[in-house]
Amino acid sequence: MKQQKKEPLKKQFNFPVWYILIAAFVLMSLSSYLFNPVVGNISYSEFKELVRDGRIESCQVTSSLIKGTLKAEDYRSEKMKTFVTARVDDPELVKELEAQGVKYSGNYENTWLQQFLFAWIIPIGIFFLIWRFVFKRMGGPTGSIMSFGKSKGKIYAQEDLKFSFDDVAGIDEAKEELQEVVEFLKTPHKFTNLGGRIPKGVLLVGAPGTGKTLLAKAVAGEAEVPFFSISGSEFVEMFVGVGASRVRDMFGQAAQKAPCIIFIDELDAIGKTRGSNPVGGHDEREQTLNQLLVEMDGFDTNTGVIIMSATNRPETLDPALLRPGRFDRQVVVDRPDLNGREAILVIHSKGVKLDENVVLKSIAAMTPGFVGADLANIINEAALLAARRNKDNVGMSEIEEAIERVMAGLEKKKRLINKKEKGIVAHHECGHALVASTLKTADKVKKISIIPRGVAALGYTLQLPTEDRYMMTREELTDRISVLLGGRIAEEIIFDEVSTGAQNDLEKASDIARRMVKYYGMSDKLGIVTFEPENKSPFMGWGMGSNKDYSEETARDIDIEVKKIIDDVYAKTREMLEKQKPMLIKLSKILMEKEVIEEKELKKILNDEIEEKTDATRVN
Repeated sequence: MKQQKKEPLKKQFNFPVWYILIAAFVLMSLSSYLFNPVVGNISYSEFKELVRDGRIESCQVTSSLIKGTLKAEDYRSEKMKTFVTARVDDPELVKELEAQGVKYSGNYENTWLQQFLFAWIIPIGIFFLIWRFVFKRMGGPTGSIMSFGKSKGKIYAQEDLKFSFDDVAGIDEAKEELQEVVEFLKTPHKFTNLGGRIPKGVLLVGAPGTGKTLLAKAVAGEAEVPFFSISGSEFVEMFVGVGASRVRDMFGQAAQKAPCIIFIDELDAIGKTRGSNPVGGHDEREQTLNQLLVEMDGFDTNTGVIIMSATNRPETLDPALLRPGRFDRQVVVDRPDLNGREAILVIHSKGVKLDENVVLKSIAAMTPGFVGADLANIINEAALLAARRNKDNVGMSEIEEAIERVMAGLEKKKRLINKKEKGIVAHHECGHALVASTLKTADKVKKISIIPRGVAALGYTLQLPTEDRYMMTREELTDRISVLLGGRIAEEIIFDEVSTGAQNDLEKASDIARRMVKYYGMSDKLGIVTFEPENKSPFMGWGMGSNKDYSEETARDIDIEVKKIIDDVYAKTREMLEKQKPMLIKLSKILMEKEVIEEKELKKILNDEIEEKTDATRVN
C-alpha cells in the first residue's frame, strides 16, 4: 500500500492551562502581601522601649503598622533614622506618646481600588482566559465558539491522494461499479451532453475490514479530485443544532472545491431509521439526518460533487437515504474469494522479506472468510514473529503460526493443567478430529493441539475448508453439528462422564440446528416456512422478545424440532465413535505425549490403522 504524503506541521502556539493557574497563584500571593504588609525592622517591645526612653521624634499610626523617625542625636550614632513595626492592640500607647512629647498622627488607608482590582477584575480576567482556552480546544483551530458548527472533515488535496485502483485488490466487481464515477469526475461533459445524470450518492456496503474506505480514496485518487473525509459520529455533539450546521458547512466547502468527493464513514451513526429512538422525541441525530437529506436534494449532481458513504449495517439506515436521488447506487464490498485473497496478500507483502518457500496461494487457501484487514494483520504478525526469532526473512512456519494466533488466540505454553484435565482435553479434541476425518463433507483437519490458547480454550482442533463455500446443504449442516458434538461424546465414551469443556461446541451446534428450523426451512414437521427473518433490526423493536411472527405453540414446535435434530445427530455420532474407540484411545495417547499433531501425521496414523484392519481381514 502506498503511503500518503504528509504535510509539514505548522508550528502552533500552545498556551497550557498550567500557565493560567501559576499566574493566578502569583496574583493571590501578591494580593495577600499588599493587604497584609506585616513587615517591620524592629519589634514592638523595642518600639515601646524607645518611647519610654524619649528617643522618638514622631510617628504615624496606621491600622497595621507604626512608622516613625528617631531624634537627631540617636540616628547619628545608630545610623537608623526611621523605623517600622507591626501595630499591637495597646490602649495605653497614646498616653505614653503624649507623656513623652512624641508627635503622632493617624493615616486613613483607602484600599477600595486594591479590593476592586484583586476581588473582581483579576478573577474575572482569569476566568475569561480559562473559558477562552477551553472553548478554543473544543471549537477547533479558530478558537471561536461558532466553530462548533464548522465541519470536522479532513480535506485531502489532489496531490496528496496517492491511492489508485492498483492499491485495491480482491474486490474487482466493486471497482468496476465505481469506474463510472471516476469517468464522470474526469470527463463530466461525456455524460451531460447526452442528458445523462450520474448517481448522486454511492453507498459502500460490506463487512468491517473489506476495504470500503480505501476504495473511496482510490476513486478520488483515480479521478484526481479533492477528497473530504469525515466520520458519521463527528457530526453530532452535545449542543443542539451542531450536527445540522456541520452538514451545511461541509456541503458548502465541497461546492467551492468541486469537482470533489465527500466521504462519510460509518453512515449508520447518523443515518439510522427515524423514530427508532426508544425514548422518543426529536433528538439531535435525527436533526442531523434531516439536514443531510435536505442537502442531498438541494445540490445539482452536474456540479461534480459526489457523495460516498460506507456502512456495515445497511438494514438500520433510514429508507429516505436509499431512495433514488440520494444514495441511489449501492456497491457491495464483499469478502474476497481465493484469488482475491491471493491478490491482497501480494499487496501487503510487498515490503516484507518473504522466504522462498512461502506460497501466497496456499496462505489464501488457508484463510477462507478473511477480509483484507485480517490478511494484513497476518502478514504483520508473521513479520513480528520472524523478527523475534532473529530471522532474516519470514517463512511459512511464521505465517501459519500467525494464522493460528488470529483464529484461536495467543498460545499459552506456561499454563499448567493437571494430568486428569489434560487427558479429558486430549480425548475431547481427538473426538472432534476423528469425526471430521470420517465424514466426507466435513472440513479437513489441519492441526490438533492441547496447548491452551486465548481466554478459555484448553485445546483446539483446527479445520480448514478445501474451497470457498457460499451455501450449504442439509447434510453438510448436520455433519458440522456432528463434528461439534464429537468432543462431548468422546468424553462420555472414555470417562463415562462429561465436563464443561464442550460449552462453546454446544452453543454453536444449537445455533446451527435452530437456524435450520427457523431460517432454512429444513424441518419435516414445520415445513418450508421461515420464522423471524435475520435482517430485522432491534432498533425497531424487533428482537426484544415482545414481537413474534408465530404463536407460542409454534415456538414449542420449534424447540422440539431443534432438539430432535441435535438428538438424531448425537445418536449417529456416538455410534460412529463407539466403533472407533480403540483409535480414539491410541490417538489421544499420542496427543498427550506430543501435545500437537499436524495434518500429515494424523493422516499417517489413520491410514496405518486402516491398513492394519485390512491385513487382519485378509488373514481371517
